[in-house]
Amino acid sequence: MNTIPNRQVICETLLELAKDDRDIMVLASDSRGSAAMAPFAKAYPDQFVEVGIAEQNIVGISAGLAHSGKKPFVTSPACFLSMRSIEQIKVDVAYSGTNVKLVGISGGVSYGALGMSHHSVQDIAVARAIPGLSVILPSDRHETKRMTEALVNHNGGVYIRIGRNAVEDVYESHDYEFIIGKSVRMREGTDITIIAAGETVRVALDAHEALKQAGVSCRVINMHTIKPLDEQAIIQAAKETGRIITVEEHSVLGGLGAAVAEVVVQNHPVAMRIIGIPDEPAIAGKSSEVFEHYGISKNNLKQIALEMLGKQE
Repeated sequence: MNTIPNRQVICETLLELAKDDRDIMVLASDSRGSAAMAPFAKAYPDQFVEVGIAEQNIVGISAGLAHSGKKPFVTSPACFLSMRSIEQIKVDVAYSGTNVKLVGISGGVSYGALGMSHHSVQDIAVARAIPGLSVILPSDRHETKRMTEALVNHNGGVYIRIGRNAVEDVYESHDYEFIIGKSVRMREGTDITIIAAGETVRVALDAHEALKQAGVSCRVINMHTIKPLDEQAIIQAAKETGRIITVEEHSVLGGLGAAVAEVVVQNHPVAMRIIGIPDEPAIAGKSSEVFEHYGISKNNLKQIALEMLGKQE
C-alpha cells in the first residue's frame, strides 16, 4: 500500500527540478511541516520564503515574485488559502495574470476531526468562478508528480488541491503524459459513467469493479482538471452511456458535479446524480468516516448506478 502523500511528492519533484531551475520558489504560511516542504527549505534556502500565518500576504508576495520572473509555488492549508485570501487570488493572481501556483494542502475533509473551520469543501466552487484561474485535483502520487512537472512550465495562475494523507494508487506508474485540461478515461464502459476528481477517483474505480461483478459496464473518467474542463469527454460520455454520476470531496453546490451538469444540460441532457457533501456543515471525523457518512463509497455508487439502470442486486 502506498505510504507517500501527494504533498511529499510535490516537494520531491520541486527539489529535483530546482537543481536546474533557480526561478522555482516555494512559499509557506508557517506550513513547511504540514506541506512537507522542510526538505526544500533546507536544500534551497534562497528559493524558499516563510511568510508566517498570513495567507493574504503570501499570495501578494508570490504575485510580486512572479512579476519578477520567478515561478512561485504557494503551499498553505486549502481551507485558509481559498477563503482568507480569495480577494488577493482574484486580483493579484487571476486579474493581474501572474504565474502563481496555489497549492491548497489538506483539502476537502483531510482535517476531518477539526470540523467545518478546517474543512475545505467550498474551494473548488470559489476558485473555478474566478476568470483566468485553472483548478486541478491530482488523484494519486503518480499523477501529482506529472502534474507538478507540467505546472513548472505552465504559465498562468492555478489552484491545486491535495489531501493530507497518502492515497491508494490510481496509476501503476508515472510513465504517462499529464495534460492540463484533458481528462483521463480510466475504465471503459457503455452503460453508465462515473466522473471523479482527486481522491474520489479511487472510489470510482472501486465502484467500477463492484458494478462489473453485477454485470454493469461502467466508464470511469478522472477529471483532474476541473477548469478548464474537458467538455468533449463529458458530452461523449453523455451520448455513449446515457447516464452520469459525479463524485467529489466537496460541496454538491458549485463543484465538479455542478461543472459537469452545466455541460450536460446545455449539450446533451441525460440522467445525472451528484454525490458529495450536502448543503450542511460536514460532520467531524476521520476522512474515511466522513466519506462513508455521505455516501462517497463504492457501495453507494454501485447502488445509485443500479437504481439509475433500473436494476436490482
